[in-house]
This record gives sequence, C-alpha cells and structure tokens, in this order.
Amino acid sequence: MGKTLAYKILENHLVEGTLAPGEAITIKIDQTLTQDSTGTMVYLQLEAMEVDKVKTELSVAYIDHNTLQTGFENADDHEFIKSVARRHGVLFSKPGNGICHQLQLENYGKPGKTLLGSDSHTPTGGGLGMIAIGAGGLDVAVAMAKGTYSLTAPKVVKVELKGALKPWVSAKDVILYVLQQLTVKGGVGKIIEYTGEGVKSLSVTDRATITNMGAELGATTSVFPSDENTRLYLKEEGREEDYTPLAADPDAVYDEELIVDLDQLTPLAAMPHSPDNVDSVSNIGEIKVDQVAIGSCTNSSYMDLMKVAAILKGKKVHPDVSLVISPGSSKIMSKMAQNGALADIINAGARVIENACGPCIGMGQSPKSGAVSLRTFNRNFKGRSGTLDAQVFLVSPETAALSAIKGVLTDGMTSGEELPKIPETDFVPNDNFVVYPEGCNKDNTEVAMGPNIKPFPRNTALPEKVEAKVVLHAGDNITTDDIMPSDSRLLPYRSNIPHLSNYCFEKIDAGFSARCKEAGKCAIVGGENYGQGSSREHAALAPLYLGVKFVLAKSFARIHRSNLINSGILPLVFENPADYDTFELGDELVIENAPQQATQDTIEVKNLTKDLVYKTKPNFSDLEQTMILKGGKINAIKDN
Repeated sequence: MGKTLAYKILENHLVEGTLAPGEAITIKIDQTLTQDSTGTMVYLQLEAMEVDKVKTELSVAYIDHNTLQTGFENADDHEFIKSVARRHGVLFSKPGNGICHQLQLENYGKPGKTLLGSDSHTPTGGGLGMIAIGAGGLDVAVAMAKGTYSLTAPKVVKVELKGALKPWVSAKDVILYVLQQLTVKGGVGKIIEYTGEGVKSLSVTDRATITNMGAELGATTSVFPSDENTRLYLKEEGREEDYTPLAADPDAVYDEELIVDLDQLTPLAAMPHSPDNVDSVSNIGEIKVDQVAIGSCTNSSYMDLMKVAAILKGKKVHPDVSLVISPGSSKIMSKMAQNGALADIINAGARVIENACGPCIGMGQSPKSGAVSLRTFNRNFKGRSGTLDAQVFLVSPETAALSAIKGVLTDGMTSGEELPKIPETDFVPNDNFVVYPEGCNKDNTEVAMGPNIKPFPRNTALPEKVEAKVVLHAGDNITTDDIMPSDSRLLPYRSNIPHLSNYCFEKIDAGFSARCKEAGKCAIVGGENYGQGSSREHAALAPLYLGVKFVLAKSFARIHRSNLINSGILPLVFENPADYDTFELGDELVIENAPQQATQDTIEVKNLTKDLVYKTKPNFSDLEQTMILKGGKINAIKDN
C-alpha cells in the first residue's frame, strides 16, 4: 500500500507513537516561527522553561502584526522579543521586513521539513512541500525548548486537481471553491494533500495561497508535492540547493477524496461573514465597492502584486474607492521599486503601506461605516476589519484590482479586459532586516521587560470537585476573534492578560467579563466548531484569568482545543448535542471526582439548577490527561 506525501514526511519525523489516523504521535520539529502578537507570550513561556539554546534547526521571531507604534507598548514588545531571541539563538526579523509566512517561504522553507508556528496560517509552507502546522504559543515554545510537537495523527484528504486555470481565475479561487465544498469545519482532524496533473500549472506562490487558506477549513495543514516548479522557485530565491523532489506514492491510499476541475472554475468571492460563504462573482453581481485591500499572507507575493500593477498600469482607481496595498516582504517591495511596478501602482491612485499584516488583522485601514470592502485576505469574520457593520468579501488579487478601477465587483472573465502575462524574476538575497544572535547567549544578554508586559496566567492542579456557573451560551462557529478581539485598539495589550481580559467576548456579550468576575468560577457553553480561526492562545489565557474552568461544546476547532488543554481548561464535547439547548445563564454546574473522570472516556457534568446530568466526551490522549490533571502544559513540564 502506497504512502501519502503527508505521511512520508511525518514518518520521517516520527519520535513517538503509531502513525495512524486518530493515534497520538510526537514528531521532530525542524523549524519554528513566531509573530509579535503571539510572540511575547511564547517567549515568556520559553523563559519559564529555563532552557539555553533552542533545539530546532531554525527558529525565527517575526515582527509583522503590531507595527503601528502609537505608544510604547508595541515597541517594548519588539525589544523584549529581540532580547529573548538573542538569548536563545533565534533569528529576529525587524519590523518592515514583511509578513512572517511570506518571509519564511522566501528565505527558509525547505521541502520535506517540519515547521510549527504560533500563527494559524503557518500551513503556507505546505506550498513548498513542508508539513507546516499552526499551533498555540505554548506548543511553539515547547517545540523550541525540546524540538518536538505532539498531536493526533490526522486523516489525509486527497484533492485532485485536473486541467488548468483560465485567465482571470487564480489560486485564490481554487481554495475558495474547496471551502465552498468542504466548509470551515470540513478539514478538522485532517491534512489536505493536493495531487493531479493540475498541480503542474500552479507556481509555488499559487500553492502557498491555497495551503495558507487551508487554515479556514480547520485543517491541521495542507501540502503540495515538491517538483520542478518548487526547484524553479527556490532558484529564483537564490537557494536552489534547498530543493528536494517529493511526492506521494502512485498507489497512495487516502481517507477522503475531492476532485477539482480547474478548467471549470470562475472568479469566486467569499461573502460576509465567513470564508466558506462562497459564490461566483458573476452571481453576486456588480455591487458598489467602497474599499479594496490587497495583501496579507495569502496574496502578497511578487507575482500577485505584479499582476495587480499590470492591471492598474495607466488606469485610475475609481473615485469612490480607497485602494490600499501591503506588499508581503521588503524584497518584493524593493524589486517592484526597481522595475517600475511600484510607480504604476502609486500613479493609479493606490495607497501603499508597510510590508506587514496591516488591515488583515484590523491594524489600520478600517473601512467606513457600512462599507463594502473587497480584500485578498483569508478571513472576513464580522468586525475583524475594525468596522462592525462593514461587508467584507474575500477575492483574488486580479478581481480586487479590476474592481478597484471599475468601482463595482467585477468578473474579469466577462469584463473584456485582457490579463497581462507576468514573467518570474530572480531575487537578490537581502538579510539587512534580520538580527542574528551570534555571540549572544542566556548569560550575557538581559531580557528587556517593558511595563506593559505581565506574566502569563497559570492554572492549578485539577481539584476533586470542579464547580462553575454558566456565564455564556454561545452559538456555532464562535471564532477566536469573537473570544479575544484583535485590532489596533487591543493588539498592544497582547502582553497584558489582566488588561486584555476586560474585553473578552466583547463583540458577543459586552457583560461577559463582569459576569465572570462576579461568578468567580465559570463555564462556557458553545455550539459547533467552537474556537475556529486564529491560533491566538489569548482566547484561552483571558478566559483562564477570568476563572473559566471548562467549556462545553458540540465540537471544537483543533488549535483552540489544544490551547484550552495547555491552559488546564477542560474542553468537553456533548455526547448528545441536544443537551446544548437545555442551558441558561447562571446555571450552577459541577464535575465530581474530576481527576478520576478526566482519565475516562466519559465525564459527567451535573446541572444543579436544572437537576440534569450531561455525558461529555473529553477524548484526551495520555499526554493531554497529564496536562489537565496538572493544570496545564507548563505545570506538566515543570513537574517532569
């Protein structure tokens, strides 16, 4: 029986466990990445583990989220991260260098390697044939300290690509189609592996767009084979020596299959307020557009922006449209400045902002009230743009640029416009934005700790009786943006959980934080796919600080479930989903003999207010049981 590419790479990195779907495994991690909105917590946790040098082949600390410096907080975080990076042998990418996933792809990604990142879009590296996984910050800190990562071995879904894309149809449309077919929870517990003749027609940056948005499927990761296109990309980036050919066996067996005929795809858009709410641009129609934002880790590559520049050249952005562009890296910005493409963009009337995440995370460029905003980003959750009533559509760079000129959502295939062909290019390596830790170590480098940086909250061992009051009864697809909002107002406080916790669930229920403080010991009831979206562990740390003891839900998103366990909060799945409807705010709940129940297949939760008993499934691995019993991952590590 042949092997999938995903399992070949996992097998090559297997440290412990049986490599079969549903089994607990531990793998060797070759590379890690962090970004600054999650990074401060990661490096506080790394310091708490009292290690010397990191155990990975390469670890990089990127500054790309909190680059808006309107006070001391973000700059202090950057200095803290830089100092800890120096102490432990981690590369530091300065603000302005670019977006972590684009930079990792350009400079460090290698076919066949493993990458763990404290950002949910780390699977971007799958475009290079890596097993690249997004995780909570503590998992990444442990990977740096120990060189390993534990997870449940996923199923593997084969997505067979046939044919080739037509003009005005792009890689973004491929992943939007897959999202339309599988939904935002269709990839949970799975790796998406792309195969077929159509793969050859996609560049590495095309593939990276597709694997990047695999995060929106809830997938563990997505991966493409490493082939001639991979070699050419690495050659253009000046590191052809990193190329290794990789592919699944011809007779590989998959758990599920989906066929995508690239010839049949048309320009698509994800409509408000979910990445899987997808329809064709032609069906949606020529709606008036107020803002267009191009960039993010999904669509800020050289080829993406060169297509945008070619579409804009000699044209004018519509008078009613604000067009903003954020390149993915300093290398891309430099090349476009040299070849004149940057001038074409500016001359058309576009605003070019820093090489950073920017509008994608609500860090500036919020649209006006009630605006229609077309974005080449990966998420369009309600309020994520910074404007609660904005209508955000996710589209390709080609659709975005053309629509910015026309002033309405425009289907390039029926527009009569010709899409220019863009040649690839070679890049000159430039590491002037990177700080290397040569000569620095734990003994000769002090930690720079600003006044806004507070210790991360720590849980205690699981008591015999866990009591809690229901403080929130939430719906389906609650996102980590819902749990812990992320925008220019709150991102500077990512290092300050006591302050940040005041805004927990602010967009869902403004009284949540106060209710938690009054209750003291709290429980949350959620629906399907609770905790989807970003990997931010703040969505677990803030509830921990507020006294949340357990979360009852119909199902959990993978990364958030891990973050809850890492924090010692019990994520419990209803055996009977209908139980969800029986809860009300204020219900008094209790779990008796909690440590004993945590090691069993079922945990009973009693509702003292309603005189009901609920059966829940913890589905804990042996390692997860240990973490729950000890009160979280740090406690478990400290006690070993």
